[in-house]
Amino acid sequence: MPKLTARRAEALKDPGHYVDGDGLALVIGRRGGKSWVLRTMVRGKRRDIGLGGYSWVSLAEAREKAREARKIARDGGDPIAQRLAHVACPTFSEAARQVHADQVVGQGSNGKHQDQWINTLVTYAFPAIGAKPVNDITQADVLAVLAPIWTDKAETARRVRQRIRTVMDWARTAGHYTGVNPVEGVNKGLSKQRDVVKHHAALHWQDVPTLLPKLGNSTAARALQFLILTAARTGEIIGARWSEIDVQERLWIIPKERMKSNREHRVPLTDEALAVLADVRGLDDDFVFPGQRIGKGLSNMAMAQLLKRVGYGDATVHGFRSSFRDWAAEKSAMPREIAELSLAHTVGNAVERAYRRSDLIEKRRDLMEKWSAHCLPSSGDVIRLETPIGKQVK
Repeated sequence: MPKLTARRAEALKDPGHYVDGDGLALVIGRRGGKSWVLRTMVRGKRRDIGLGGYSWVSLAEAREKAREARKIARDGGDPIAQRLAHVACPTFSEAARQVHADQVVGQGSNGKHQDQWINTLVTYAFPAIGAKPVNDITQADVLAVLAPIWTDKAETARRVRQRIRTVMDWARTAGHYTGVNPVEGVNKGLSKQRDVVKHHAALHWQDVPTLLPKLGNSTAARALQFLILTAARTGEIIGARWSEIDVQERLWIIPKERMKSNREHRVPLTDEALAVLADVRGLDDDFVFPGQRIGKGLSNMAMAQLLKRVGYGDATVHGFRSSFRDWAAEKSAMPREIAELSLAHTVGNAVERAYRRSDLIEKRRDLMEKWSAHCLPSSGDVIRLETPIGKQVK
């Protein structure tokens, strides 16, 4: 009896391997892309055969393709070889645009990332391999794309490498070629990069309590206080809406459309964080931290400029996430995954995430309470609570 239905297949979102039966499974990748894969024996060897992406192959069609492939294998044939002999192989540019449509745009990632994803391939990969069929692309071709930019544009080169890998993984799953992804092992032919990791300058966690009283009472100051207390990203802060704040549950619920991970993120709000909200209530009906222009949030440079004005220009706004992470590692007894989840980072492999249905909100709340106590040992020095939170903030 098949274990999947069309409705369930449509609803599945978490990365993992969802079995339908007789070797057929729906595979959801880390970025949310769905594809059908048949696992069967071909000439005495176990093979994984891609049957196409979920967006253009229905459950019924996947079952029919699986049935045909199993019949060919039982008769001693090779389903992949037969398909390659009859199906036109897409070029790299065609495959890349298909992946972009299905796995980037189709999965709701933010517009800036969508454009950047395909534009880096158009600029750096298409001139060399765009017109080449994916089944003809070799490791030498990938090396020819990456070598000219590997040291001069290190971060861009790493992104191009990852996106070529994604395209070629899709091509293999779709049955357009067999064998190892040509991106694998290509690093052996590349020079050592000088800037493999570029960290944001961060204020030492021990100095955070010294900074906060110096920020003042401006909207930018309140936004930066809130950012530090919640360990959030700049974009999440300046885009925060009152509709995302649930005071009764003491939560800030950021919708997936505004998250880097494209997943909803719940942030536990401490007394100190709620007090910041109380202080800015009434400035705008929509944005928690409004900017100077009506209907717009705070400028993304406002908090950075404030840091410079108060003498902390060497630190970055994003670096306060590192301050929190270092404090959690050195001063908290909480497991590592609690701190990582507090930062909205992905924790564990696909199987672990599939089995962990909780975001451990209460444990994270306890961690954030301790962080707030560290940041504001005397909250009255920085934040005023003039009326009960429940009456001032909705």
